[in-house]
Amino acid sequence: MAFQFVRDVTNSVRQLFRRSTVAREPDDNMPRKRDTQKGDIFSPAAGQDLPSRIPRRSNHPAPRTGIDASLQNGPIPTNKFYSNFFLGAQNEPTWTHPYSLQWGKGSFETKSWGMSISHIDADQRAFGPGDPPQFYLNPIGIQSIVLSAFEFGSGTVLSMAKLKAFSAVVNLHRRSGAPADLAIPLVQGMGFVTGIYTDVRPVIESGIRFRSITKVAGPRAGISKYKIVLEDGKMWLIYSWSSKDGELNLQQKSNTRIEATSKFTGIVQVAKTPSGSAGEDVVFDASAGVFAAGVSLSGLTSGKLGNYTFQFEKFGFDTSRQLLMFALPHHVESFDDNTNMARTTVMLQTTTKGIAKAVRADSWTMKEGNLPTEIGFDPWNTENRGQVALSPLAVQLIDQVGAREVTQDFNARTNLDSMYFSGKALSKYATLVYTLSKLAPNPSQAQAGLNKLKAAFAVFSENRQRFPLAYDSSWGGVVSTAAYVTGDSLADFGNTFYNDHHFHYAYFIHAAAIIGSLDPSWLASNRDWVNMLVRDVANPTEQDTYFPVFRSFDWYHGHSWAKGLFPSADGKDEESSSEDAFFAYALKMWGRTSGDASMEARGNLMLAVVARSLRNYFLLESKRANLNHPFRFIPNKVTGILFENKVDHVTYFGAKTEFIQGIHMIPINPSSAYTRSRDFVSEEWKTYFDQGRADSAEGGWKGILYANLAIIDPISSWKFFSQSNFNDAWLDDGASRAWYLAYAAGMAGTQLVLQNLDSLAYAAGIVGNEPLEV
Repeated sequence: MAFQFVRDVTNSVRQLFRRSTVAREPDDNMPRKRDTQKGDIFSPAAGQDLPSRIPRRSNHPAPRTGIDASLQNGPIPTNKFYSNFFLGAQNEPTWTHPYSLQWGKGSFETKSWGMSISHIDADQRAFGPGDPPQFYLNPIGIQSIVLSAFEFGSGTVLSMAKLKAFSAVVNLHRRSGAPADLAIPLVQGMGFVTGIYTDVRPVIESGIRFRSITKVAGPRAGISKYKIVLEDGKMWLIYSWSSKDGELNLQQKSNTRIEATSKFTGIVQVAKTPSGSAGEDVVFDASAGVFAAGVSLSGLTSGKLGNYTFQFEKFGFDTSRQLLMFALPHHVESFDDNTNMARTTVMLQTTTKGIAKAVRADSWTMKEGNLPTEIGFDPWNTENRGQVALSPLAVQLIDQVGAREVTQDFNARTNLDSMYFSGKALSKYATLVYTLSKLAPNPSQAQAGLNKLKAAFAVFSENRQRFPLAYDSSWGGVVSTAAYVTGDSLADFGNTFYNDHHFHYAYFIHAAAIIGSLDPSWLASNRDWVNMLVRDVANPTEQDTYFPVFRSFDWYHGHSWAKGLFPSADGKDEESSSEDAFFAYALKMWGRTSGDASMEARGNLMLAVVARSLRNYFLLESKRANLNHPFRFIPNKVTGILFENKVDHVTYFGAKTEFIQGIHMIPINPSSAYTRSRDFVSEEWKTYFDQGRADSAEGGWKGILYANLAIIDPISSWKFFSQSNFNDAWLDDGASRAWYLAYAAGMAGTQLVLQNLDSLAYAAGIVGNEPLEV
């Protein structure tokens, strides 16, 4: 039968292939149906329209270059792996892992107008200065294999279609307005790069140069196969098939160019074989003839158990064949038994995510066995499990500190020219109010703080802040109007251009979760506004036509990408892994407060996945023998900024140690101990901050370091924040000292005897634990 994918891309190929959507069952030890209390964890958030106070704008300054006309009326994913193809000059790379693709656009070694395909091995990396090195990066612009056509030239244009959360289609047209001559589906982890040709003469080029090209027996009738060896010694496989034009015959014209002998309508698939062994050929042969063009995501939760499944959309010549897809390390360690059995022996290096392993299956299921369901607003670790009770003396000190913080001008400190800093301040005051309401109860102060907090929050929910929000119908999202007003695309860290939305909006969502938990009557008038922020960042379904699906969070990588509508030679990036985790925590808590069981379950699963991803890619623990980054880079302890193509131990705002390490700590919240293991925190502290070195940290970063210390040494943390000569300059603008004190006391899990403030003795502890001698 005709299948939708090819029909949408090119009419002339649509009868060639069939589609398969057969699903596998998950393991027997995982839930087979959704928990009835959780429901569909990917169901839409309530409020499918926009709040009336949010104006609409259609004049976003970032052009939608090359985006197919069929997508003009729908939301466009802005932070996905393929966005370089519609940003800037459209010729920066896109990483599907383990391959990258880059439009030649008449440049690089071959001067080709086709699509370059590259794979980088570990020995091709370059390292920065220092020991450990500041950064490592992978070369770009290497044209190992180029899929092109005789008809391509200076008039060739690139367009994008079928833009989804996991996939897209990139098209090359011989000229503007012509149908697609070459369509390439982009799917994260794809085992082959698949080119769909329509009535053109295929050309295969290489900037590395061809050492040999050999036609060998195809894996089965109807599929041709060539083996190519490049001058760097790397081996590549080329498969092709067509039911219209017969076999694709290739002739080598030079050491950089191979041409088809005639026009061709059909499929060409390209894969790199790691060693060129016959055993590896068998793996690729078995899946040649089918390709993935999309992914459907589903998820299940039941208590502390959860799983999520990638169901790949399969098309091709023989859809009885299973797909070959590459899994990242965090996938492999969480595979269910059925998926694990589908692993093959083929492995390829990725640029910044370790070794990818080839899996022959049409779907994967990953399981998480320790969902953070018990984490709430109280300090949490594996001992107290969120059951915190502070002693009267600890409460007395926290109340004294909190009473002073409540007198601050909430509105002046929250109504700023930045959604990021405003959100941080609102979240700070929310944790303060919660502390005075529940952890160190002081009803009068708590109520006074709550009233001020609700008034400060209303400035934003009523869109009266300095740079109000607007709904951008050009791309489909809620953005700050800062760049519209100032003309600066990087105003408020690029919020108008979709940078950092998960960072910025997480703080508002968290503040709302606390306000609503303390005053449920507040929810009715604020639910839709908060859900609007949730939908902008993490809309779970295409049923919501205002926002793309999961703008920031990348379920393939297991974390979010911060970079929005800015082209980048090194791809998407993420700086603050802890603020990424904080969004998942805020989502879960807003779901709990607002009564959205699906959202809460989704947040729990996302937080578990983020925690796994952070352990594998961001937090470089020696005890776990992190193998996903070069060994010599591990002593940095955190990645700094993780790009798709490089890792740079630095920040966008400075290179001080407390900046680089601390940006992966903030904000200290109940989920911090869930995502940052004690072993990691201990290693990091000993590497950079012990023996008084933390005391030299700049400003509010000092408080962040000592609050983080509470994960492994809550006594020292308590001593720091309870000292009589404490300086408020040691607090970040998003931090409450009262909360830090409550956090340290709650994390102690024992009785502390501290003689600090005004020579008074204060004690804090968890009921039922043995006292600790200090």
